[in-house]
Amino acid sequence: MQAKDIPNIITVLRFLMVPPTLLLLLEERYTLALLIFAIAGLSDGIDGYLAKRYHWTSRIGAIMDPLADKLLLDSTFLMLAWLGDLPLWLVIAILFRDGVIVAGGVAYHFLIGRYEMAPSRISKFTTFSQIMLVILVLAVHGGLFFLPEWVLESTEVAVLLLTLASGLDYIWSWGKRALQSA
Repeated sequence: MQAKDIPNIITVLRFLMVPPTLLLLLEERYTLALLIFAIAGLSDGIDGYLAKRYHWTSRIGAIMDPLADKLLLDSTFLMLAWLGDLPLWLVIAILFRDGVIVAGGVAYHFLIGRYEMAPSRISKFTTFSQIMLVILVLAVHGGLFFLPEWVLESTEVAVLLLTLASGLDYIWSWGKRALQSA
């Protein structure tokens, strides 16, 4: 192992945080699930910082990092929908967007060529809003604080709108790139 491997090792550890998070949610131990979710979020920031600061970037890291994030976030959304803590329509929209992004990336790779994964500004904001929604839901159900139902519902609608806008942005920008490359 070399120092340049540290960001990828942190990313692998984030993959390993998914099962405990889901098990804790299944047991409705929201506060502990929130703790692991928060540690995973911090690890994402740390591996990103290290990769950029010390130029420890790699192609595999550029692919694994967003996959680890999506696996944690999407599986958490699925579990929260299963438990009745989030509406199914929101989770379907989020999963559909992520599926479109992955399918588009795979299609671009095989039909046009290699590309660099670089999330757009709206995509970063969408992911941030999704993470904040999960944190709110876990904190409220963990009894850490109270929020009126309308606050959570409004947050869900905002996340839906951002998710849809981000999905359309990906389709538009990557479609344009594909046409320019053809």
